[in-house]
Amino acid sequence: MSPLQKDLVKATVPVLKEHGVLLTTHFYNRMFTHNPELKHVFNMGNQQNKRQQTALAMAVLAYAEHIEDPSVLLPVVDTIGHKHASLHIRPEHYAIVGRHLIASIAEVLGEAATPELLNAWTVAYNQLATLMSGHEQKLYDEKVSLPGGWSGWRPFAVRQKVKESEEITSFYLYPVDGGAVADFKPGQYISLRLFLPEINLQQPRQYSLSSAPNGEYYRISVKREAGSQHPDGMISNRLHDFIEPGDVVDLSAPSGNFILQAEDGKPQVFISGGVGQTPLMSMLETLVRTDTTAPITWVHGCRNEQVHAFKADLRFISEAVANVEKHFFYDSADQLAENEYLGWVSLDQLPAEVLHPEAKYYICGPGPFIRQHYRYLVDRGIEQSNIHFEEFGPLSLSVN
Repeated sequence: MSPLQKDLVKATVPVLKEHGVLLTTHFYNRMFTHNPELKHVFNMGNQQNKRQQTALAMAVLAYAEHIEDPSVLLPVVDTIGHKHASLHIRPEHYAIVGRHLIASIAEVLGEAATPELLNAWTVAYNQLATLMSGHEQKLYDEKVSLPGGWSGWRPFAVRQKVKESEEITSFYLYPVDGGAVADFKPGQYISLRLFLPEINLQQPRQYSLSSAPNGEYYRISVKREAGSQHPDGMISNRLHDFIEPGDVVDLSAPSGNFILQAEDGKPQVFISGGVGQTPLMSMLETLVRTDTTAPITWVHGCRNEQVHAFKADLRFISEAVANVEKHFFYDSADQLAENEYLGWVSLDQLPAEVLHPEAKYYICGPGPFIRQHYRYLVDRGIEQSNIHFEEFGPLSLSVN
């Protein structure tokens, strides 16, 4: 990009800050009107609740602000790249998106969208698309290089369906082709694709893998969204209500950069709310199989014991493995056992020695839950590089 083109892109930053979501909403409406086949690729639930429009607006703004040195965005590029790879986004999709994004800038800005500005944004977008698709190709190459690895969609059969609580059910998924099952990094997710007759679309959703890698199957543990008519809830409810052992679903290969980092032998602290414990279960199961002696602390909160999935598993692990300590928080409870607390997760109620200064922390749950506990840890001197978190859905959470 020329210095003038970079200046033109940077000059749009105030407009993006004020009208970014308006622009991205217009963009998605335009793209789905002209390319309705992409509705099968995008999560239409995130379109309905505006999370995708907001996430794209933030991404476009960040790119414009850092147009002089886009390399500072590489951590975000990696996170988005994993999402795209799990959805089998290809370079040709970037061409379609770019065409509609530039047209949307022209249509929303009107006379302010000069030919010079549109040309600058075209060059900027193509630069970003090259960066993104190049990174995603590396991720695809990594996936297919693994024993049992693949790219795109692969059919898996449900062999077991296990109710873990009143809300959460686990599905054990085995490859229909009888081939090997690629290992994954604890904390990663897969995309699952189902046809939703209610909206006449194939729809993908990401679900965390909730067991340790085992070479035989993948396990996901899905929360029922009772009474939901939202497309996200439709997928979860369809799994609960219609998918039974013997049925087949399409999966993408494991993706994600929210992963266990235990190579240095430091203490590990897992903090979750609700169904946010699923990727942490994979991490915990993996850790205890390695015979690590580092302290492991499990902190989990949910409404009550009836919706608490994996409680028996956690009790068994903590009794069998001396270095694992568990703490449960319930919004309501008839009675509380040892290390159980009434109310929302509150880290200051835990014994002081639990929050090790050098520990690795993993937080997963709703956005406000992550933000609260991230700030708590930072305020108590925990290095930000030791705090890892994952927000389910489009990347939109800012904790700084």
